[in-house]
Amino acid sequence: MGDKPSTGAWGTVASVDGEHALIRMDESGCGRCREVGGCGGNNLAKLLCSTPRTFRVPNPERRPVGARVRVRVGEGSVRRSALAAYAVPWLALLLGALAGSAAAGEAGAIGGALAGLLVGWLGLRRAQRRDAADPRFQPSITS
Repeated sequence: MGDKPSTGAWGTVASVDGEHALIRMDESGCGRCREVGGCGGNNLAKLLCSTPRTFRVPNPERRPVGARVRVRVGEGSVRRSALAAYAVPWLALLLGALAGSAAAGEAGAIGGALAGLLVGWLGLRRAQRRDAADPRFQPSITS
């Protein structure tokens, strides 16, 4: 997982607040939906999210309100986030259910699954706080 930038997605500066800009994104997803190998997440996002997506992004070049900008995140950060958001809680739930089942049968499996899901969620929150300050995982304006 290098620091090389991904292609990014286009948005418009909606407001400026000191060193940051609020960017209203034109589309959801990484901007590679129509390319070969793209996930098509933009199509799913249009079905599930009707409100415009906005992000608070550092604005070192002081882009003005109304400017069209490309926003990117470091390569691998979306994959890492998806893995953390989906795989970690799912694995914690599964392991909790298996451990609970071995210890106390069906009732233990239910309790273990709930405990595992809670542990997975807490782990996800911890990772989110840890990565929030890491510039490799923050969106930035590229053009």
